[in-house]
Amino acid sequence: MLLKLLPLLLLPLGTGQAQRTTQDVFMMQYFQRRLQELEERLNKCDQDLQSFNQKVYDMSSEMRGQIRNVNVLKSEIHGHVDNLALRVDRVERDVEYLQNKIPDSSDVEIAESVIEQQEKEAQLKKKAAITQGKDCSTHLSGIKSQKIVKKAGDLTGSWMKDSTKGSSRIYFFSGSRNSTLLEFVSLKAFTDTNWTRKAEIISLPLPWQGTGHVVYNGFMYYHHANTRNEVLKVHLLNRTVTDRMLLPGAGRMPTYSLSPHTLLDLAVDELGLWAIHADPDFGGNLVVTKLDSNSLAVEHTWDTNCKSHNAEGAFIICGTMYVVYNSHSGGRSSVKCLFDIHDTLLTEEMPVIFFPKRYTSHSGMHYHPKEKQVYAWDDGYQTIYKLDTKRKLQVT
Repeated sequence: MLLKLLPLLLLPLGTGQAQRTTQDVFMMQYFQRRLQELEERLNKCDQDLQSFNQKVYDMSSEMRGQIRNVNVLKSEIHGHVDNLALRVDRVERDVEYLQNKIPDSSDVEIAESVIEQQEKEAQLKKKAAITQGKDCSTHLSGIKSQKIVKKAGDLTGSWMKDSTKGSSRIYFFSGSRNSTLLEFVSLKAFTDTNWTRKAEIISLPLPWQGTGHVVYNGFMYYHHANTRNEVLKVHLLNRTVTDRMLLPGAGRMPTYSLSPHTLLDLAVDELGLWAIHADPDFGGNLVVTKLDSNSLAVEHTWDTNCKSHNAEGAFIICGTMYVVYNSHSGGRSSVKCLFDIHDTLLTEEMPVIFFPKRYTSHSGMHYHPKEKQVYAWDDGYQTIYKLDTKRKLQVT
């Protein structure tokens, strides 16, 4: 009897267990769906976050680009302002010249000879603010001879002799950018077989750029590297910067198109220290500036009609700039343009002056006023050109 009742008692128990198992399955499926939904939402949040980060990055990149453009525009505006200030200064000098040239109505009765003298003085003030000096009685008429001293250093460079009276020191600059130079006690020491052992290595406090540097009265004047138009004056004995200045309008284009490493060119002649640069606002023509070698102050500036295109260098003799031209492939150098601050020489009246037949190009040319010679760097050859001169008309 008990055996018959036992299955009847176990039947409800099995039914309840089956119901609980079905409910558990439903609950598991429900939780799985919820977890899947949460996972999908998290994936979507992650995608949205990545998209947001990408937009922020793109926006920051665009802002950096805009900032760079603003900085470029700012530099251009500063350049234009500096150039405008320079132009205004020149216009003021021209107006002053015209005011001095045109007499007032109250001066109508002044003698004609006095008026002519006043006009002549005003013209000299405008055209030749720098007097010729007693040593400037000649002008360039040709290249008398060429002497190849040696071949050393890079294809680009410059070398020169200190133009100080009684000095025989030679200075050697290899390349177009460095902070060191070599000094030799004489040309003989420079040409010696063991020339590097006889050189004194001079380390400058700041690097130089280009090939337009000069040595004058124991000081080196040069374009400070990585600056647009800063000129430094360094005492070579104690290696210290004694003065500096910004040359107005310079550094916006190479001074000579065939010497792209030189943004401003310094020169020395019988009258002192000069700077030459090209002005893009003046059609790329060359601009000559007379500098005070003691203070680096600008004494006077002249716009010239000499082009920088196809020019490879220039040198100044007695206030007259002679520009040397060539071709990109390296041809025969020649002087085809000059500018005389005293207005006694004209390009139209001067024949083309050819250098001796050597089909290369010059990267540096430096005139020595005492020797009447040009120290040139000719594709790695250190060369000396002896000049031929004729008497020059004096300004009266």
